[in-house]
Amino acid sequence: MVNEPTHAPLLSIVVPVYGVEAYLYQCLESIRADIPAGESDAVELIAVDDASPDGCGDMLRSYALSRDGVRVVHLSSNVGLGLARNAGLDVATGRYVWFVDSDDWLPPGTIAAVLDRLRQHQPDVLMLDHLRVHEDGRREVDASSPLLRGITGVTRLADQPHLLRVQHTAWNKVVRRDFMDELELRFFPGWYEDIPFSHPLLIGAEKISVLDRVCYLYRQGRQGAITSTRSGRHFDAFAQYERLMDWVTQKHPDERLQAELFELMISHYLVVVGNDGRLHPHLRRDFFHRAAAHYRRYLPTGGYPLPPGVTGLKHRLVGRGDWLAYSALRQAHRVAGRLRRPGPVGGADGGPLTADEDPGRGASTGSTRDCGLAPERRDALTVGRLP
Repeated sequence: MVNEPTHAPLLSIVVPVYGVEAYLYQCLESIRADIPAGESDAVELIAVDDASPDGCGDMLRSYALSRDGVRVVHLSSNVGLGLARNAGLDVATGRYVWFVDSDDWLPPGTIAAVLDRLRQHQPDVLMLDHLRVHEDGRREVDASSPLLRGITGVTRLADQPHLLRVQHTAWNKVVRRDFMDELELRFFPGWYEDIPFSHPLLIGAEKISVLDRVCYLYRQGRQGAITSTRSGRHFDAFAQYERLMDWVTQKHPDERLQAELFELMISHYLVVVGNDGRLHPHLRRDFFHRAAAHYRRYLPTGGYPLPPGVTGLKHRLVGRGDWLAYSALRQAHRVAGRLRRPGPVGGADGGPLTADEDPGRGASTGSTRDCGLAPERRDALTVGRLP
């Protein structure tokens, strides 16, 4: 049973919970302890126990019993992150909703800053900055964070199109609940559930506010996180992008927008197919060909801006469905990386991703390298229009 608050709060924070017993208390306390004095009625915390197999359910019961403003939803069966968020959203009463993952946490002062900005700008979407926090305690600025700089008032995506390139997650956005209803947005089942949720928020918003402040600490390298789990469920990304592209075609059929999303989609597929931590080697070829099929299906009639550098070469190879050339390029790029950098290889080998590997990061401005390709194949790839 979920107790209803006596006053409608300004902000509902929804925390889906599954298999995070070691991190749950830190997450919940970072939220609750950060609520400013006199603002307890402005914030409600809703934790959703997604039939967690560890002790999280009992922890949530105990936590809610001894603390006001905490509501718990217990699901009878595991439904996954997206549908667990929906379950929290269904009981949320706040004007705004913020989805916080239960293995992450908030730095001090965040709640006050968020409440202040929501009251000041009353946006459809409030975008937040974050840091990546590694297991050794190292904190890393996300490469897309500079895209949030210098936006002081409310804006729209049409005026700041680069905001579409900020990491497309649910947890870096606080959203007006009625606005979500207007767009008929909910999370879909499966992995990569943020794709058909996060982009439409920015596309449909008339008022976007940006809080240029680190408001979220994003844990890296946790065992069980999908970005570090080898699984065939990474193929879920294709269905999620189909949902996004269908939504854009129906709601916002703009060629420039479609070209931008197309480039982000193909770059994202390249992140997945090139990362040893996500796909077993025997699945990589099939994933590549599924990406090539989406390339042919969604390629804008007027083309799209080809990324520079190695990423641009990979885009062309996906467009041609040339798995053998892609494999050779990938291997050559990895070898070159080992020669350039001492220590563990980054990106696909488990270290930090480079701009060529992460679509949420700044585009490379370097010239195209041959990466060991035969001259005739390299020449074919680096001249002419997009395929």
